[in-house]
Amino acid sequence: MEKQKLPNSTLILVFGIISILTCCCYGIIGLILGIVAIILANKATKIYAENPENYTGYSNVKTGKILAIIGVILSAIYLITVVYFYSTIGYEGLEEMQRNWIEQMQQNQ
Repeated sequence: MEKQKLPNSTLILVFGIISILTCCCYGIIGLILGIVAIILANKATKIYAENPENYTGYSNVKTGKILAIIGVILSAIYLITVVYFYSTIGYEGLEEMQRNWIEQMQQNQ
């Protein structure tokens, strides 16, 4: 019997990579993509565990799952940080911090 590619193995890898790249978009996009990649990876792992000799692409699934876990962690940390800063110092405080930082950078040039 010819080996088949695991379903969604490439998609899992792509979602894992994108979850890391988008973790700084307030953490929401990276969190969603990472969770979807983990769910798909778990399904693909179950399929592979039943008949490992019939499927290829398991390395993509493992790598994508690891990247998705990293993306979920980074996104969660970023989201918690954003929520903390907005709840403690508010939008105006963040704008003031940004203005002060820009002024310091301009003075150093």
